Amino acid sequence: MKTFNKILLALLAIFLIVSCQDMEDLNKNPNQPDKVSTSTLLTGAQKKMMDYIYDTWFSGRQALPYAQYWSQRNYTEEDRYQIRESVNNSYFNHLYVTAGNYALIEKMNTDEATKSEVATYGNNNNQIAVAKILKIWLMQVVADTWGSVPYSEAFKLNDGITYPKYDELNVLYPEFIKELDNAIALINEDEVAFTSGDRIYDGDATKWKQFANSLKCRIAIRLSKVDPNWRTYIDQAVASGVFTSNDDEAMFKYSNEAPNECYFYRGYFVDGRNDFSITKPFTDLLKGQPDTLNNKQHPWEGVVDPRLTIYTTPRGGKYLGLPYGLPSNNMTTAIRNAAPSWYSASPPIILNKDFSVPLMTYAELCFILSERYNWDQEWYEEGVESSLEHWYTLAGKTLDQDALDTYLESVSGTVNAETVATQKYIHLYMQGTEAWSEYRRTGYPLTMLKPGEFTYVVGGEKVAFTPLSDTKGDLPARVKYPTNESTLNPDGFNGAIAKLQDGTNNYYSKMYWDVRSEQNPHPTNK
Repeated sequence: MKTFNKILLALLAIFLIVSCQDMEDLNKNPNQPDKVSTSTLLTGAQKKMMDYIYDTWFSGRQALPYAQYWSQRNYTEEDRYQIRESVNNSYFNHLYVTAGNYALIEKMNTDEATKSEVATYGNNNNQIAVAKILKIWLMQVVADTWGSVPYSEAFKLNDGITYPKYDELNVLYPEFIKELDNAIALINEDEVAFTSGDRIYDGDATKWKQFANSLKCRIAIRLSKVDPNWRTYIDQAVASGVFTSNDDEAMFKYSNEAPNECYFYRGYFVDGRNDFSITKPFTDLLKGQPDTLNNKQHPWEGVVDPRLTIYTTPRGGKYLGLPYGLPSNNMTTAIRNAAPSWYSASPPIILNKDFSVPLMTYAELCFILSERYNWDQEWYEEGVESSLEHWYTLAGKTLDQDALDTYLESVSGTVNAETVATQKYIHLYMQGTEAWSEYRRTGYPLTMLKPGEFTYVVGGEKVAFTPLSDTKGDLPARVKYPTNESTLNPDGFNGAIAKLQDGTNNYYSKMYWDVRSEQNPHPTNK
């Protein structure tokens, strides 16, 4: 009997081994390789990152309305800061998964077991540098949106860290600068960054170095009110090599072929989401019209911005915008029809299939350098001119030199904090998070509609802009942490909320770098 049992156990063990091997074979997808190249990871991460950030959800229902570039025709509650919690949860997860792919590229190029193999796809150090740069770009968007977030302990599941701590912003932003410095130091310009898979710079290591230095300037200017070293950071970046023209800017170009079109196009014409229009406040700013409802002045009253015809399309021969944050019960058919119908009419370039979405542009850098050098006139004018060239080139149009000279003359009389910030805001159209962040840092432009101010006249009565969430009389200072974090990372989540104003998960707790107040709405640089 004992002998029989031993034989039975032996046969069972053999059966289990064979069965497990068979199951492993069954679980393998013959069309999907066991190993993924770093170039393939890069392509997927770049595309997903841009898909998630430049779409009709993260941008269309949050970042672009917060920057008051877009209004919604149907779901105006979101324009009044009542977010969909499911969307908030999803995008927090999406962005972290994408950042994790960049961290994986770094790991594959440093791990002794894989670094030689993946060197086939480009110089190891260059791959690490590119992955770091993109991870930092993405994580700044995350930090600018939610505030303190996991970073130093994120992407370390294999190290046993399942509940990463939330890093405070006064630690996080300097860490971004430090990591960018490390990335810049790693770059070997004599070798390609990636042999394939790079949809932004096609592996050009010099371009990646310029982008890293320019991104360092963006982070430095975000700290301009709180970190006395911000000018030093910019000076270091300029000395190392930043963008020198529009040819250097970091752009992700989409395809005309399905399913790789720009997600603004897909939102409108594939998913049929025609909810969005350019706002009336932004359109009036471009038309040089003051806000008569709220007695707000325009820096260049009477000056029509040449970018107006690029950003939107006319309706009935007129350039009109949709009132911002108007309650749904006030959104009559007549009001809806007063705005451009991008869905049915000839759409603007932002809805082109192959619209190029930016990570950072030369014009933005010019405005940063104008501020760095105490509102320098030449850098300001270079920013305005390069912005117009950027947008007209995207549209496949040529800007008449006389029209350019006339506009430059009209907007160059006074160069100060307001004019630089306002021109930067106009240029950053479609970069909702960056424009919203810059408003929170500077308090400009003054044309932004605040809670309690009037948005439109309906039936002869002025209708006030009334948020559905408390923002303490201003634009949102942040987005609330997603509720999923309360169960996925409870200690980090609760600890971060405890440090917010009033100890609640709210929209009004200001970022570390946002030091505006009612007494000082436009703080000067330190």
